[in-house]
Amino acid sequence: MKSYIKAISYFLPEKVVTNEDLVKEFPEWTVEKVAGKVGVHERHIASDNETASDMATQAAEKLFAEHAIDRSTIDFILLCTQSPDYYLPTSACLIQNRLGLSTSCGALDFNLGCSGFVYGLSLAKGLIAGGIAKNVLLLTAETYSKHIHPSDKGNRTIFGDASAATLISTDGFASIENFSLGTDGRGAENLIVKNGGLRHAKDLNEMTFDEAGNPSSSDYLYMNGGEIFNFTSEAVPVLVDEVLAKNQLSKDDINLFVFHQANKYMMNYLRKLIEIEPDKFFFFLETVGNTVSSTIPIALCEAQKEGKLKGNILIAGFGVGYSWGATVLKAVSSKQ
Repeated sequence: MKSYIKAISYFLPEKVVTNEDLVKEFPEWTVEKVAGKVGVHERHIASDNETASDMATQAAEKLFAEHAIDRSTIDFILLCTQSPDYYLPTSACLIQNRLGLSTSCGALDFNLGCSGFVYGLSLAKGLIAGGIAKNVLLLTAETYSKHIHPSDKGNRTIFGDASAATLISTDGFASIENFSLGTDGRGAENLIVKNGGLRHAKDLNEMTFDEAGNPSSSDYLYMNGGEIFNFTSEAVPVLVDEVLAKNQLSKDDINLFVFHQANKYMMNYLRKLIEIEPDKFFFFLETVGNTVSSTIPIALCEAQKEGKLKGNILIAGFGVGYSWGATVLKAVSSKQ
């Protein structure tokens, strides 16, 4: 049985942090420098008492309202987050109750970052193909701002908080085609929050600073930008070639490329490296930033509003893990 994306909605927290706000804290930077390199002008930040499950619930409620979806038809919840409310219980279980979904609904969390939406689509497609579910609610939600030290100006310029809700069903506006997925755990140390789990549960390290003044602590997000860039440069071109081959397509057959919205510099570099025409490459991060697992569904939602989801759409996510994944969405013309 084929599976389709039926609808997408997303939610942004109320608080907004602009480049002007950040420059007040870090006067050695300029608004133009942040905007030019990262491509982000403002980002939404979760409040102190606002969690990923709160935002995922809000995104789901928007999905139901904006697309007239009967919540009683949802028979499985998949929540992708790296900032869950608790170790246990599973946040997806909390969301099932808060949304008032049937108790016959399956629910699980999975921990992935920037590849999470693509992986979620693969899981949803498997559930539908296996006859386990007919309407899967895929939620992506992150509050990465809570993982970032206040003095970490580099990561604070890049990341924003957000959630997205995607309904995968037996009909919709785009079919989900074949996948290419990959993992290389050797890169785990290059994008990590060491404390909080059980391996380093009591290792509360002293704060240190590198030569550029960036803070380093096992209690907060650490990102080795150079190594992440090298990984992306090597993995993504191969990923694109693999997923095109698995779908028996060429680059010329793709109408739109929607990559994980990491930052402006990296995306432009990848576009040129893979030789993708500018008008086929979709950007949407100026007003939201890098929202981790929600960047692709947010971009797809905006591309749909602009009437750009036509023909074959190649989506690709890549990042923490290392983990990467891509698939092709085939737009259904009658749904456009």
